[in-house]
Amino acid sequence: MVREPRLDQQQQQESSSSQDASLPTSLIRILYIGHFLARWDARMWEFSVGLYMITLWPDSLILPAIYGAIECASTALFGPIIGQWVQRSTYFKVLRIWLVTQNFSFIIAGCTVITLLFSPALKSTNFTVFILLVILTNISGAIGVLSTLAGTILIEREWVVLISEGHTPDVLTKINSTIRRIDLTCKLLAPVISGFIMSFISVKASAMTLAIWNTVAVWLEYWLFTSVYTGIPALAESSQRRISRLSPSDTVEMASTSAERVGLISQSDEISVSVEIGWRRRLTDWFSKTPFVGAWSVYSQQDVVLPGVALALLYFTVLSFGTLMTATLEWKGIPAFVIGIARGISAIIGMAATVLYPILQSHVSTLRPGLWAIWSQVILCCHFLH
Repeated sequence: MVREPRLDQQQQQESSSSQDASLPTSLIRILYIGHFLARWDARMWEFSVGLYMITLWPDSLILPAIYGAIECASTALFGPIIGQWVQRSTYFKVLRIWLVTQNFSFIIAGCTVITLLFSPALKSTNFTVFILLVILTNISGAIGVLSTLAGTILIEREWVVLISEGHTPDVLTKINSTIRRIDLTCKLLAPVISGFIMSFISVKASAMTLAIWNTVAVWLEYWLFTSVYTGIPALAESSQRRISRLSPSDTVEMASTSAERVGLISQSDEISVSVEIGWRRRLTDWFSKTPFVGAWSVYSQQDVVLPGVALALLYFTVLSFGTLMTATLEWKGIPAFVIGIARGISAIIGMAATVLYPILQSHVSTLRPGLWAIWSQVILCCHFLH
């Protein structure tokens, strides 16, 4: 009676070790390398754009503020659409469009910044062209951020879950922690290197480095992620299941749409009723069906809505190295490499969390580390406010 639990534990350990051994280690490493390159692109632009904008208009923070508002607004408005598109498309299609759109958006943004930096008199001689180039930079940067969001959903929410499927929960925790650590490593190193290039070479050299890096990296990233997709059958199988699951619904939608059209043509009384509906009600119905509002309605039905809102309110008190703060520090005369080092220090603290969390999760489950982290932030916030 005493030996049976030991045998069960040994069998569980052997099964978990055999499952861990069946993981495609080489392909997972390739996934890590590709993710590192993709995140490096985004982190370089995220840090540099504020410094570019303050360099173009040194007397005001208007350009960094406008870019930050456009980037945040585009993410808030079009983020749900990006998520729905990723869910309805095949993995290979999302992969291809994500990499091409992200890298070429940053290439276009880098080229426009280079043009503006090499033409400092453009603001006074041809203000219209100056504004058009700034608008193109903002649009390209926003598109790049949205495509980065699509890649984040694809890798962190889809591929990682499928790769760890059929294994112990520790495998998913380990891969997620490594993915997060890679992102924080890019957040640490990319600003430092970009800051040193700006401080000791020039801002123009930094913009040229950004454009050249994205031009070269897009091909390598595509090859790496394609190797992972073709090397792990679960990814292709899941993608095919998505196609087969979506095809009948598309057919039903087309049939229902055609039936609605026939009904609208044949039934004039329904047309008259729809005409009588006030424009306010129609506008309200249209607005309630938009992806932005629909995403919030779905989120409000989740069990974690209150903790999520509480955490968001807590982050209102946090100063982050965003576009506006980075530009403000540069505006106050702080060198770019110092800003990069300061941002790297904050990333090191985040990396420490990715190391500690798997250890705590394996000993005290998932709930307690999360509660400890949230209450620690609240206590620190109250301490500094006091």
